[in-house]
Amino acid sequence: HPTMSVSVPHLFYTCPEGATVKLVCAQRGAALHPTDVLKRSWRFTPHSDQHCLGREGPRHTFISGHPHGNHSLLPGLQFGHSEQNFWVVLQNVTHADQGRYCCMILDVQVVNKHPSLLQKPHSHIVLQVTPRKDTKCINVNVKGQTSRGRSTVPVALAITACIVALLALPLILVLVYKQRESTQSSRRTEAHGHENPVFLAGSPQIKTRTVSQIMTRQSSETGRHLLSEPGTPLSPPGHGDVFFPIEDTIPESPDFLQV
Repeated sequence: HPTMSVSVPHLFYTCPEGATVKLVCAQRGAALHPTDVLKRSWRFTPHSDQHCLGREGPRHTFISGHPHGNHSLLPGLQFGHSEQNFWVVLQNVTHADQGRYCCMILDVQVVNKHPSLLQKPHSHIVLQVTPRKDTKCINVNVKGQTSRGRSTVPVALAITACIVALLALPLILVLVYKQRESTQSSRRTEAHGHENPVFLAGSPQIKTRTVSQIMTRQSSETGRHLLSEPGTPLSPPGHGDVFFPIEDTIPESPDFLQV
């Protein structure tokens, strides 16, 4: 069973041209045997979606299998390690440095001067180089969290504000919807009241009568039938009388007769 593992605190690095980046890998565990030799190695490929094959290292260095120490092989290129981490430092990065960096630990057992590879835990880091706009690199860890030097606090505050805004958005929409419904309801009530002024006071009730009720003579307060007694101003005339008064005969004028 493997007794060692290699992981990366940050999986993606995005750096502008001219910046300095430190790619770090973490190691855990110990060698399989106390007499084994541990060798730390870095490989590079410009294709970030491919595995690191061959012996080509960062900036076209060739790995001969010997462990890297805290020294510089080329100007602007440094390797280093501690008890728990090992890294490579790239200064003044260019687009040629963009690609995939593979870090690994070789657990080598030597028997009678014959080395034997027992285990080779490894991981990888992806470096992206952007046009020169800033001097700092942005690191993204395995969980997708970003860090940029000491400027992680504003990023965290911005993310928190966005989350709070998203959570409060449904409540705001509900309040706006209720306000609009209340306003529209008030406007409809006002418009209906203006068009029908008696709407709020109630419509007057119209009394209806049948034909038989209309033809039936109504009694007065004195008990006498209205329009039933002769001699009343609006009662029909008696027998032999004419409804209209008889007019006197107009005598003819002698002058008119002579014409």
